[in-house]
Amino acid sequence: MSWSQMSFVVRRASSNLRELLWTHMLTSGTMAMTLFIFGSFMLLESNLQSLLKGWGDQIQLNAYLERGLGSSETESLLNRVRALPEVLRVRHITQEQAWRDFRAALGAQSNVLDGLPSDVLPSSLEIAVKPAFRDTPLVERLAARLKQEKGITLVEYPRDWIDRLSLLVLAVEWVKWLLAGGLFVITFFIVGSTVKLAILARRDEIEIMQLVGSSRTMIQAPFVLEGMVQGLVGGALAVAGLWGAFELARQEFSLSGGVWGAPNQWQFLDINGMALILLLGWFLGFAGSLFSLRRFIRTWRVLKSAAHP
Repeated sequence: MSWSQMSFVVRRASSNLRELLWTHMLTSGTMAMTLFIFGSFMLLESNLQSLLKGWGDQIQLNAYLERGLGSSETESLLNRVRALPEVLRVRHITQEQAWRDFRAALGAQSNVLDGLPSDVLPSSLEIAVKPAFRDTPLVERLAARLKQEKGITLVEYPRDWIDRLSLLVLAVEWVKWLLAGGLFVITFFIVGSTVKLAILARRDEIEIMQLVGSSRTMIQAPFVLEGMVQGLVGGALAVAGLWGAFELARQEFSLSGGVWGAPNQWQFLDINGMALILLLGWFLGFAGSLFSLRRFIRTWRVLKSAAHP
C-alpha cells in the first residue's frame, strides 16, 4: 500500500469516527467494561499470588517440646533438626520467652493471665523451611519426621490457610478466563454490529469505489482501522478505570498489618499486564471488524447478484 493510499485510509477512518462518534464511543465503552472485568480478575489474581508467596516465605513449623527436657537434650535436638535438609533455620523459644510473647500478643487484655504460672506454656522450636521444600506434601513429610524425634510432643503448621488460598487463586484464574471468554464473544459481535452500521451509512460510497476498481483492501482498511482505534480506546479506558478502582480500594481498606497485608503492599498491574489489556482491546477491534466486514460484504454481493441477474 502506497503512502497516498495509507493517507486516504487514515482520512476516511477519521471522518467515519467523527460522523458516528457516539456509536463508536458506545462500542469503545462496551470494550472497556469487558476489559475492566478481565483486568479486575488479573489484578485480584496477581495480588493473591503475591500474598500467597509472602505467606510461603513465612511458613514455619512449631514443634513443642516435652516438659522437663534438659539443656543438653535440648541442644542435641536442636542440632538434629538443623541438620535436616528441609530446614532453613531453627529458633528455640523457652517457656519464659513464650510467656512474654503471649502477654505481648494480648496487649491491653494481658491482665486475663494474672494468677497463671509463667511456665504454663511449653518451650518450642520455630522451624523455617527452605523455599524448595515449601510445597504442602513436603512440609507434611517434614512434620511427620519431626514428630518421631525424641523430645517433641506436637508439631503444628498453617496448612489449611495455605491450601485454601491456593484454591482461591486457582478459582480466580479459571473464572477470569471463563468469564472473559463469554464477554469477549459478546463484545466481538457488538464491534461487528458497529461495522455494519458504518457500512450501511457509506453504502453508496463503497459501491462507487467498487465501480472505479478499488481493491478489497482499500475498501476494508478504513473500517478495520476504526475497529483498532475503538479497541485501543476501550483498553485505555479499562486501564484508567482499574487504576481508579485500585486506588479507591487502597483508601477504603486500611488493613495495616492485617492478614491480607497492608494496602501499601498491594500492587497494581505491571507493564506487561497493562500491555495485555491494550493488546486484547486492539485485537477485539481488529478481529471483530474484519470478520464482520468480510461476512457482510459477501452477503451484500449475493443479494446484489440476486437482484441484478
